[in-house]
Amino acid sequence: MSSECFPMTALPHTSRLFADFLSMPQAPEEAAVRGWYGTGYRAASVEHPERLADALKAQSVEFGAGEATLANIEKLRHGARAVVTGQQVGMFGGPLLTILKAATAVARAKQASDQTGVEHVPIFWMATEDHDLDEVDQVSLLTKHEMVTLRAGLKTTAPVEVGGVVLGPEVEALLEQASEMLEWGPVCDMLRECYVSREGYTATLGGAFARWMGKLFEKQGLVVLDASGREFHAMGAVALRYAIEHAAELETGLLTRTKELEAAGYHAQVLVAPGHSLLFLVDDETGGRAALRRTGDIWKAAGKTYANADLLSILEDAPERLSPNALLRPVFQDCLLPTAAYIGGPAEIAYFAQSEVVYRAVLGAATPVLARFSATLVESAIGNVLDQHELRLPGVFGTAEELAQRLGARAMPIEAKRKLAAVGNAMDKELTILEDYLGAMDESLGRSARVSGSKMRYQMNRLRRMAAHFELQKEGSLKKHADALILHLYPDGQTQERIVAGAWFVARYGDGLVDRLVAEASDWCGGHVVVRL
Repeated sequence: MSSECFPMTALPHTSRLFADFLSMPQAPEEAAVRGWYGTGYRAASVEHPERLADALKAQSVEFGAGEATLANIEKLRHGARAVVTGQQVGMFGGPLLTILKAATAVARAKQASDQTGVEHVPIFWMATEDHDLDEVDQVSLLTKHEMVTLRAGLKTTAPVEVGGVVLGPEVEALLEQASEMLEWGPVCDMLRECYVSREGYTATLGGAFARWMGKLFEKQGLVVLDASGREFHAMGAVALRYAIEHAAELETGLLTRTKELEAAGYHAQVLVAPGHSLLFLVDDETGGRAALRRTGDIWKAAGKTYANADLLSILEDAPERLSPNALLRPVFQDCLLPTAAYIGGPAEIAYFAQSEVVYRAVLGAATPVLARFSATLVESAIGNVLDQHELRLPGVFGTAEELAQRLGARAMPIEAKRKLAAVGNAMDKELTILEDYLGAMDESLGRSARVSGSKMRYQMNRLRRMAAHFELQKEGSLKKHADALILHLYPDGQTQERIVAGAWFVARYGDGLVDRLVAEASDWCGGHVVVRL
């Protein structure tokens, strides 16, 4: 088993803001990113450690948490700090990156404990209050020849919070399909225990996800949190109240930050417009969740109108009906948890540049955010194909057709490569000389020469592609190798961690996979890691 590290910028579509965040320690003092992000671990505390511990313990027992998790909750009761991460409650645990986030939180909590001498506990915050059910009602698994995305087809009568959606027979049918693709391994029994209702247990999307993550990280004592209930919202009410009472100030600050981001050459991750609010409201009749919009002191959601006093009354009587948006959520989180640092992915880290405005207003300073461990897991058979063709991971970021063409070009006899290169280089050199000469004689003649030269170069490249295609036809295994590499390492034009279910890897590598990923995250290079399994 081995690993290899590449700069994060080797990944396609890496945003400039995320790249600059990663290089922040080397950035000049005047760099904008330095003012938008905290660093290190925060000396965090909360006013209600016993109340928090009681709520976490009750919920964790309901989730079937193990002894290590309950022990970590007791540490929080006695002043421990938290290293927090989170993710949407995807079907069957969601994509691999969910496990990578949790592994990072476990690793960083131990490191923070060792560095500061104060206990730090890993906490996984489930995004159960989102209402985009279609986004989480899916799981992507690999077969020998393709990636298959399965959907349960969950339906609700209103855009309710996804965490409370009850899982019925449609999930049992989905699990049967998934189990066949996972070859009926032990992980299938584990998924069934989490995602299928039975006597004494009603499976919901949030509860099932919590049980799954708790079982995967049982030994590490990961605390899985669903903060959508009344008790947790009451503990974090200071953030919700501030968002009501100081809505205009926060809007002005966020609009200013958008201009600052744009002036520095970035873009705002979360769109903020006049009338924007940081809050959602759950309708007391339908249970539907809708964004609150504001005009002066008048708020509207789902066709109903509210005054500030109305929202404050709701916050007092039923705080669970008010929930934060993406920019307020981390601040809300840190009003109820003693968060020393937050572990985020590229998009989260980008919007922390905006959340810093809200942090500064509510808490005085932003909680440090750390990048999550980023990895591609390479099975031995796929690793052998990479080695056979002397490829490294960035070389497969493209389409199967492009990769096959490159493999065909590599497979050409050396003499053929030399002749094609010699002719191509000679032609390009002579055409350039001719184009310059004719252009000096007459501008329009020069343009015609360049057009003709471009056509000749195209035909030369076409000849190269034809020669490579001939090798592909002759060596049928090259196309199969290209297809396999793209399927496993860059499926559907996305990095593996963002799309392939973590359950697929757990099914193949068992409990030891989590230990391996925690160890890799502990020794992380800060780039994208190729983990050879």
